[in-house]
Amino acid sequence: MRLLNLSLLILFPLAWFAPLMRAALLPVFGMDEISVITGLQALWGSDAVLALLVTFLAVFAPFAKVIGLALLQFGILAPRALPALRVLGRLAMADVFLIALYIVIAKGAGYVTVETAWGLYLFTGCVLMSGILSLKEEGHV
Repeated sequence: MRLLNLSLLILFPLAWFAPLMRAALLPVFGMDEISVITGLQALWGSDAVLALLVTFLAVFAPFAKVIGLALLQFGILAPRALPALRVLGRLAMADVFLIALYIVIAKGAGYVTVETAWGLYLFTGCVLMSGILSLKEEGHV
């Protein structure tokens, strides 16, 4: 379990730079790849408050949870920190939901073409693996 959790310290940053989706205004134009990082860059240019929220949900919460769980697994952090790690995990799942919602909304627009990319599955897998590892640590699985 420790090795799987520590692997997330590498996989999460990969997922942030991996393409989550490809989008184009019209199908005849080239499609732009959108990752967590490129999405955050665009958000910081237009809406700093939303960018701060998404940065927390997409980057800080999942990574802090993995670090907290590692500290717990190595006996550095007390088990009473588990409720805080559980909250961080739920916040990270909120980001996956938001990404899915954005895709559905964009597909509903008439002139926008959106395709999901492999990074979406990697990012979602990282969040789910983190959640499963937390449940195992709590003894629920």
